[in-house]
Amino acid sequence: MNPTRLLLLSTSAMLTLLLLIEWNEFSAEQSVSNAADRFAISDQPSSTASLNSTITGTDSLEPNPADDSDDIPTVIQPSTDTPTIRTVGRSLIDLTTDSLDLTIDLRGGDIVRASLPKFLEQLDNPDEPFLLLEDNTTRTYVAQSGLIGPDGIDGASGRADYRYVATNIDPENNSTEVTLNWTGSSDLDVQKIFTAYDNHHYVDVAFQVTNNGSNAANVTSFAQLKRDNSPAPDSNTGFGMQPFLGVALTQPEDRYTKFDFNDIADEPFSKQLEGGWIAVMQHYFVSAWIPNQTQSHYFFTRKNSSGDNVAGFTNPATSIAPGESVVLSNRLYIGPKDQPALAELADYLDLVIDYGFLWWIAKPLFWLLTQIQALVVNWGAAIILLTILVKAAFFQLSAAGYRSMAKMRTVQPKIQAVRDQYADDRNKLNQAMMDLWKKEKINPMGGCLPLLIQMPVFLALYWVLMESVELRHAPFVLWITDLSAMDPYFVLPILMGISMYLMQSLNPAPPDPIQAKIMQYMPIAFTFLMLWFPAGLVLYWLCNNVLSFAQQYVITRQIEKQAG
Repeated sequence: MNPTRLLLLSTSAMLTLLLLIEWNEFSAEQSVSNAADRFAISDQPSSTASLNSTITGTDSLEPNPADDSDDIPTVIQPSTDTPTIRTVGRSLIDLTTDSLDLTIDLRGGDIVRASLPKFLEQLDNPDEPFLLLEDNTTRTYVAQSGLIGPDGIDGASGRADYRYVATNIDPENNSTEVTLNWTGSSDLDVQKIFTAYDNHHYVDVAFQVTNNGSNAANVTSFAQLKRDNSPAPDSNTGFGMQPFLGVALTQPEDRYTKFDFNDIADEPFSKQLEGGWIAVMQHYFVSAWIPNQTQSHYFFTRKNSSGDNVAGFTNPATSIAPGESVVLSNRLYIGPKDQPALAELADYLDLVIDYGFLWWIAKPLFWLLTQIQALVVNWGAAIILLTILVKAAFFQLSAAGYRSMAKMRTVQPKIQAVRDQYADDRNKLNQAMMDLWKKEKINPMGGCLPLLIQMPVFLALYWVLMESVELRHAPFVLWITDLSAMDPYFVLPILMGISMYLMQSLNPAPPDPIQAKIMQYMPIAFTFLMLWFPAGLVLYWLCNNVLSFAQQYVITRQIEKQAG
């Protein structure tokens, strides 16, 4: 290949490959679901029980035309052949800690709203926490759980109706517990207990089932997440990458398996797995059900009759002898993609921080970034220092590439003379070029290969900055108050474009006019693309360009001085 053309391709690839991979990996057509068939919950229910309340609150809502029994899986696989059940109102209970603010629907005992007090919806609105789970005309995204099977209380007739019992605060364990009681009439006494903890984004959901009958009772507990196809509220709606929105789980042969909503519609998943977890992911945040890790569970994904995506599992069937009481529990995580916290909850759950196929490089880079930030506090400063360390690690390799390009720059007149002499004979031109490279002791690949070798590391660092929730609403300096948002005054993208132009000015000029035009307009094109990128990512590329330019400038001047 023509070395100048290879140089052009490698230079453009450094910036374009990250866009192409992210686009192909993450972009999916996000269609806004039809919300007309869903009931409405106000953001602040007008009558809900507070933490120390002893009564339930009931909101009068529009009738729900959706078939809520369609949400219920069977012991073996999800079922859709169930009669229509309509509800005319809802009773809601609040469960609040310093990390979670949950709303529980007494019909089914489902969590229908979850906000995160430690994360803001918008940086300029400190009174509005980020809302992850919700069930209204904007979005359906809820966490469901129940009891099915021969003696289950959730079945073809619809979801179980619970009665609020009490809210208890345990200062010793820093936990808050809400207890519900099933109001049905059978030989079973069922309490559904939610336990949330301060400084944690998970809640334990347990069923305490007592058999008061004379025969054994058989029940199977299930847990699932239900979400419509609406885009995530924190997704990138401008030009550029679309963060992944969909479902993920772990398998023995595949530690991290993910499905977008189109995958679920085309090919529902069903498999018996040991331990494991199942999650719904979006940019920066995730919800995940985690069952008993020592048991085998039936995991599934499917579309229900309303078009919502359902992902969950059923636990092993449980037989309860007369007079016996059992506790069936699962854990639900609702919060940020916090790597240490997720890793503690279940094996491989931290893989929902999706670094792509370069995760094995990205994870050490993230660890190093957090260690630097612990020292300097400012995440922007940590990005700059990490970029410097990465560039230092590749200093010698980069220097070899820059020397090769500098030598090619000094012999450009000779290269052009050879091209002019053998313009009509390609074979003689190629031979003359090989002789010239040999005479001048220049490796035409020397300027490209070092850059290509470094690309996986730089791309992995890009993914780290893209996926790290720690950068969300993290300030840098002056006007940049959020490294996860675009630069409001476009200063960083413009500086990045200038740095790219300066770097380009040190490279050998392509002899082909078309290639030269592409190189000339590339800084302008990528400045335009970077206008909508998060400031943290642009800061990384700007810092990388400045360091590369400084190193290349020094080497180029040294080579030109020696040649002169």
